[in-house]
Amino acid sequence: MAADPYSTLGVSRGAGEKEIKSAYRKLAKELHPDANKDNPKASERFSEVTSAYDLLSDKDKRARFDRGEIDADGNPMGFGGMGGGGFGGGAHRGFGGGGGGFEGFSSEGIDLGDLFGDMFGGRAGARGGGMGGDPFGARQQRRTAPKGANVSYRLSVSLPDAANLSPQRITLGDGKTIDLKLPAGVEDGTQMRLAGKGEPGMGGAGDAIVTIQIQPHPCFKRDGDDVRLDLPVTLDEAVNGAKVRAPTVSGAVMLSVPPGSSSGKVLRLKGRGFTRKDGTRGDQLVTLEIVLPEGDADLAQRLEGWRDTRDVRGKLGV
Repeated sequence: MAADPYSTLGVSRGAGEKEIKSAYRKLAKELHPDANKDNPKASERFSEVTSAYDLLSDKDKRARFDRGEIDADGNPMGFGGMGGGGFGGGAHRGFGGGGGGFEGFSSEGIDLGDLFGDMFGGRAGARGGGMGGDPFGARQQRRTAPKGANVSYRLSVSLPDAANLSPQRITLGDGKTIDLKLPAGVEDGTQMRLAGKGEPGMGGAGDAIVTIQIQPHPCFKRDGDDVRLDLPVTLDEAVNGAKVRAPTVSGAVMLSVPPGSSSGKVLRLKGRGFTRKDGTRGDQLVTLEIVLPEGDADLAQRLEGWRDTRDVRGKLGV
C-alpha cells in the first residue's frame, strides 16, 4: 500500500486545492527524472508524488479516501483478506471458481462485480482476464498524468509596435527564441497562451502564458483605438496655413494645417491608430499647439498698435 498521500506531498488533511497544487509543483520540479538521471530513488519518489497528487486533486477520490472507502492507491478497503489468499493465486476460487471472474456474483447486497470493476478496469476486464496479469498496472496506465506547470512571462511592447501588430521576439525559459504575432485588438494586459511551451510533465508540457505590457511613449498616447499627438506649430503656420511633417505610429506624413488654425484644433489622420479585432484601424488625432517665440522684438514691433477686439472669453462668463 502506498504511503499516506497527504504525508507524501507534505500537506495537512485540511489543505486546499491551491496548497496541494503548489506542493506538487515544487516536489515534481525537484524530483523530475530529467533532473535526476543518476538518482533512481528520485524517480521512484517522483512517481509516489504524482500518484498522491492524482488522488488528492480528484475531489471524488479524495473524499472517498478521507472516508476510508479507498486506500492511497485508490483501491477499495476491507476486502484484502477474503478467501485467505488476497486477490491472487487461488483466492478467486471462493468467488465461483473456474476463472469466470466476478460477473453476476453478489453477497449481502454488495455487487462484487461492480466493486472489483473499479480495481480491475471494469467488468469487461474481469471477464476477459479473470484475476491474472497486472490489473493494478493497467489502472495506473489509464490515469491521466498531470501536465507540467504553466510558465508566466511579461513582454514589453512599444506603443507603435502594438498599434501596428509588429512581431515580437521572446526568449523562453529553455533558451529558445520565437517570433510572437500580436493579436488584433491587443491591449495592455492582454494574455497570450503558447501551448506546450511550459515546464515538462508526465502528461506533457504545460503552457507559456505571455502578458503584454504596452510601454508609455514620449509623443503618442492611446485613446481607445485612436492615438493622440500634440503637434507644435509656429504662429505663421497657424495664421497662413502650411504643410508640416507630423509623426505617426506608422512613420512621418505631411499634414495640412488650415489657415487661421488656433491652438487646440484637432486634425484627424484616418487609419493611423490601433488595429481592432475586426482588422480595421482607429485614427490618429493631432492637436495643434501654437508655439510663440520668446522675446522676439520683430514680432512685437509687427503687432504694435494691433488689437484683437473679439470677446474670446465671453463663453466663460468672465
